[in-house]
Amino acid sequence: MDKLWAGRFLTALDKTADDFNSSISFDSKMFRQDIKGSVAHATMLASKGIISKEDAETIIEGLGSILSDIESGKLQFDMNAEDIHMFIESELTNRIGECGKRLHTARSRNDQVALDLRLYLRDENEEVVALVKNLIEALKEKAEENKDAIMPGYTHLQRAQPITFGHHLMAYAMMFIRDLGRIKDALKRMNQSPIGCCALAGTTYDTDRDLEASLLGFDSVTLNSLDGVSDRDFGLELLSAYATMMMHLSRLSEEVVLWSSWEFKFIELSDAYSTGSSIMPQKKNPDMAELIRGKTGRVYGDLMALLTVMKGLPLAYNKDMQEDKECIFDALETVKMCLNVAAPMIATMTVLRDNMINAASKGFINATDLADYLVKKGMPFRSAYKLVGQTVAYCIEKNTVLEKLPFESYKELSDLFEEDVYEEISLETCVKKRISKGGTSVESVEAQIKYVTEFLAND
Repeated sequence: MDKLWAGRFLTALDKTADDFNSSISFDSKMFRQDIKGSVAHATMLASKGIISKEDAETIIEGLGSILSDIESGKLQFDMNAEDIHMFIESELTNRIGECGKRLHTARSRNDQVALDLRLYLRDENEEVVALVKNLIEALKEKAEENKDAIMPGYTHLQRAQPITFGHHLMAYAMMFIRDLGRIKDALKRMNQSPIGCCALAGTTYDTDRDLEASLLGFDSVTLNSLDGVSDRDFGLELLSAYATMMMHLSRLSEEVVLWSSWEFKFIELSDAYSTGSSIMPQKKNPDMAELIRGKTGRVYGDLMALLTVMKGLPLAYNKDMQEDKECIFDALETVKMCLNVAAPMIATMTVLRDNMINAASKGFINATDLADYLVKKGMPFRSAYKLVGQTVAYCIEKNTVLEKLPFESYKELSDLFEEDVYEEISLETCVKKRISKGGTSVESVEAQIKYVTEFLAND
């Protein structure tokens, strides 16, 4: 395929250099957006009298036929084309003749590629948003089922205080709601049209950038042509939002790996989201969770790659920026893949309540409640804290727990202890009394579930 820019050159581009320069192997996925942008551009050019309405109609009809043929498989991408923009323009000219050569009036590949990428990411992130909502829904449903399932809460991976499994899952629901907000914020800032910035300085033609932006569903246009063609903040923002979300997915996956191990056995994953061993017949491995955890590093790498590409570029466009798409496309596909697996993995897992409460019964996770009991009886908190610490040490020495320590032993420690101490430090009471907003009581978890339900219904 002849290069559309070849007029300046006396010799052909070296084959190795041509392959190195080409981007159609990965930017061809933007064919719909490229054609959509070209239809809007032709419409705008005709509206301003820059090209005739007849030419615009012919161009738009030709673009429609190209779209139809690509989607049906009748037209295959020419890997000798430099990029998707050149491929479609050349194909258009082949089909409709000289008229096709008018399409590129008052635009450059610099603003065209910036446009296509914004359109592509806007379209693709509709699916990302839906997938995040599916995951939040799965977490909410599982939390509803287990809002009263008592388990140990941890700090430093040491048993700390009793919580409910529903409360634990709702923590992740809140994280993913914030991730959704970050993605939407990035999409909102991204929704400015760069088309009409041309190569870098704008154009001498009397174009209507606002009309073209409106036809393409943008909120506004970029206000500086240098910025319009050289900005990739929108990609970096999305990559940053993806990286943060993958971090949350990785933390959830890490807990799924731990919870499904024999050492915890708080959950059992569905066979549909587990694998076995080639040599150990007893194994049931949480490979999906492990892969999500591993792919997090991949998305981090995509973010760092694009940050590094952009960090030293003078204005305006530089060929380095062609590296943006592979980073962004890889992160986007990885995020979608992980979300597609995470939601059903959570939805189908079995919660082993008995194992959770058995674990909660060990580790003295009601010690804070015992201290609070003494405080309510009049003892200063620090004194109560010390006394309970001594009590725990005594229980360890006697191989017992606070709930089973004889009442006579409590009385020897302090006269403030009454028979009601056992009710006050039962795990059920410890959970039930944590009524503060956002806490682990069933009532509080129900309020969190209600919030998430309303968020998903109204978002």
